[in-house]
Amino acid sequence: MEKSCTLLIHFDKGTPAIANEIKEALEGNDVPAKIDAMKKAIMLLLNGETLPQLFITIVRYVLPSEDHTVQKLLLLYLEIIEKTDTKGRVLPEMILICQNLRNNLQHPNEYIRGVTLRFLCRLNETEIIEPLIPSVLQNLEDRHPFIRRNAILAVMSIYKLPQGEQLLVDAPEMIEKVLLSEQDASAKRNAFLMLFTCAQDRAVSYLLTHVDRVSEWGELLQMVVLELIRKVCRTNRAEKGKYIKIIISLLNAPSTAVIYECAGTLVSLSSAPTAIRAAANTYCQLLLSQSDNNVKLIVLDRLNELKSSHRDIMVDLIMDVLRALSSPNLDIRRKTLDIVLELITPLNINEVVLMLKKEVMKTQSGELEKNGEYRQMLIQAIHSCAIKFPEVASTVVHLLMDFLGDSNVASAIDVVVFVREIIETNPKLRVSIITRLLDTFYQIRAARVCSCALWIIGEYCLSLSEVESGIATIKQCLGELPFYSVSEEGEATDASKKTPQANSITVSSRRPAVLADGTYATQSAASETAFSAPTVVQGSLVSGNIRSLLLTGDFFLGAVVACTLTKLVLRLQEVQPSKVEVNKATTQALLIFVSMLQLGQSPVLPHPIDNDSNDRIVLCIRLLCDTGDGIRTIWLQSCRQSFVKMLSEKQLRETEELKAKAQVSHAQPDDLIDFYHLKSRKGMSQLELEDEVQDDLKRATGEFVNDNDDANKLNRILQLTGFSDPVYAEAYVSVHHYDIVLDITVINRTKETLQNLCLELATMGDLKLVERPQNYTLAPESSKQIKANIKVSSTETGVIFGNIVYETSNVLERTVVVLNDIHIDIMDYISPAVCTDAAFRTMWAEFEWENKVAVNTVIQDEKEFLNHIIKSTNMKCLTPVSALDDECGFLAANLYAKSVFGEDALVNLSVEKQADGKLSGYIRIRSKTQGIALSLGDKITLKQKGGG
Repeated sequence: MEKSCTLLIHFDKGTPAIANEIKEALEGNDVPAKIDAMKKAIMLLLNGETLPQLFITIVRYVLPSEDHTVQKLLLLYLEIIEKTDTKGRVLPEMILICQNLRNNLQHPNEYIRGVTLRFLCRLNETEIIEPLIPSVLQNLEDRHPFIRRNAILAVMSIYKLPQGEQLLVDAPEMIEKVLLSEQDASAKRNAFLMLFTCAQDRAVSYLLTHVDRVSEWGELLQMVVLELIRKVCRTNRAEKGKYIKIIISLLNAPSTAVIYECAGTLVSLSSAPTAIRAAANTYCQLLLSQSDNNVKLIVLDRLNELKSSHRDIMVDLIMDVLRALSSPNLDIRRKTLDIVLELITPLNINEVVLMLKKEVMKTQSGELEKNGEYRQMLIQAIHSCAIKFPEVASTVVHLLMDFLGDSNVASAIDVVVFVREIIETNPKLRVSIITRLLDTFYQIRAARVCSCALWIIGEYCLSLSEVESGIATIKQCLGELPFYSVSEEGEATDASKKTPQANSITVSSRRPAVLADGTYATQSAASETAFSAPTVVQGSLVSGNIRSLLLTGDFFLGAVVACTLTKLVLRLQEVQPSKVEVNKATTQALLIFVSMLQLGQSPVLPHPIDNDSNDRIVLCIRLLCDTGDGIRTIWLQSCRQSFVKMLSEKQLRETEELKAKAQVSHAQPDDLIDFYHLKSRKGMSQLELEDEVQDDLKRATGEFVNDNDDANKLNRILQLTGFSDPVYAEAYVSVHHYDIVLDITVINRTKETLQNLCLELATMGDLKLVERPQNYTLAPESSKQIKANIKVSSTETGVIFGNIVYETSNVLERTVVVLNDIHIDIMDYISPAVCTDAAFRTMWAEFEWENKVAVNTVIQDEKEFLNHIIKSTNMKCLTPVSALDDECGFLAANLYAKSVFGEDALVNLSVEKQADGKLSGYIRIRSKTQGIALSLGDKITLKQKGGG
């Protein structure tokens, strides 16, 4: 059986000490050698050695030592050795140390007395302690505060022992007297703690008697006072009005630890607006005054909790919270922005956006390495502000467009996505955005940003001047045609080989990528980094960004250029009356397309054009040569309609999420409601009155009602033994984050008394039993509730198994009843979550564990199978409903969930309907850790058949 441990020391097992060497050193007169030997002996004992012969040596040679360090080590040694035999009786040799401890408690040196008193706090053997009590009490009146504070703690630990109340009958009374006369802050705190722990009524009485002086007490005592207030108010809610006054007075204490605890206590005890506002103001002050990043993060967590429960009050403090952006730490900035974005209202939006704009401008001037990442966070924040309140978009969109050429690709992508959304949702800004985009297009350096900007140009250039400017801008960025000349092919090949080193822009690669619909595609990708200055190819200066990217082999961008030019030429045909100009633009576009195809098939580049891009460019050539009205409608209108549909779906999803977050409270029809204006106000302050009204409101709206779903509880009861077994057992399993609680009911079915009944449990997987099993005596036909706590450390399917062992008076040997296994379901740890497509793809590429499960089901409809998997795995489908509409015999979807341990679970489901009507395909699960991938795979394999 495990023993309790009060001491932990790091032990290097490399060179273990030998018992004989330790013994020799202890017997010698060399004090440093003695100290070293004692340390080695303590380490060996802590690591499981017994060293039985050492005790007498220590009694003979170490006890008499006058050295303080040796005496301190002696007490540590006495703390960890076994002081009782197997039956729990104190060993006879322990009498030898009793006299020494008494001498130490009466020693003229204060240090020796203090450490001995501290040692007594860890002693549980009544037989050793009893003779020392008079000496301990004598030390309560010592002139030295170090002795007094340790003496009080010793009295407290003795009083808390099983027979403590007999050993020290009048301890609380004695300590109360000490508390009244004590001047030392630390001793006073210990005395109050003793009363709080052992005689709560006396502590409360002392507090209420000296309520006016609480703000003058030391930090340590104030912390214990707050703990007492929390405990008293939890058990007696009616009393809390007078205690809240004490907390409010402590909010002005000089100690930051005290005011932090005060704010936390206020929030937990009261819902009165005055109290919550005081707590929130305190948190905001701490956020700005504390330099430690960990403190700031903790305070932001508290503010986040307040935001969820008291949003109206937090809205007034939004600018105070925003000031935390002055911290250079990205985690603090991210948390601050997350809180602020949920507190935006029409009244404060302009102030918030102005502040965010200032922060964006600061990122331009500073040279900090994380500026790019911070800028990206700010852009995303401004984006969400502009979507919620479209009127602010005009003030920020032009500022953000300066960052389209940002060296941080992620932040540039965020800007262009923001611009794409704003140009559709704010038609008034269309002309100014297009003009600005065409002016700054040459600065864009990343292929993905270029592609999105080209799509915007193709869709939103509507007037003649805009269309002509769009075509001119693209031609300028492509540079002179052709992209290479045949006569200089050899030279061009050399140049193209040097290009990657000269530019250090991209490294071309072919790898499978997961598309937005969850399917795989082979992607010819260029990993985007910052661009260096343009380089000279074939002796002419290439100023065009699109040309530079094409010459690195990015033909997907080439296909986007072709589509954009095609749209612009088709629109030019509608807005340009002169046929000559239209034909001129068409032939120039066709020349560009042919040049791109020629470049793609040349040996100049490391790899040829991919088939997809080739087909798209050829389609554009055919289209410009022969355009029908139906095709024109698809190219000029359908693309935009799809985008509008995507935006409306996104808005719908966000609205649904907000509705889901809104808490629904239920009240009983016969609940008592007190009316604010009819309340008795006798002797109540405004705060107490507010607090009581808030409690009444909570009661009326059902917030205090603990609504346990009894039917759901019955579903979670597991039978552990058979009905015919002498002992019947069943367990109710409840999972709460990191803890599993087994509430086990054990019933004695026999006519005999069961003695030493013990529930022995063992676990498999990442589960750990917290407590040691206890023995019980069970009367005939009686029952016993036994609770077992189990800690969980990761998302894995665990198994709990065990047995019940007991003795009866008739049978000598113990009887064992084996229990059914309890399987802990992974579904208890994971919950549906949402992430962006980009984040999903990033995680999919990074996560190393993949579990591939083949589809094997009797379900014949793809959507029904997807819904069945979503329900079975408790995951969220990220693929929008519109993408899953219509029947095509094929379905691909991405699912996402998060575990309580912060792990991500990604699932990609791809199924196809066969000719015989059956579904085939794969479900791929990816995660950072092996456990969640395997457990989810097992769950899906078990549940996927369906049809049940």
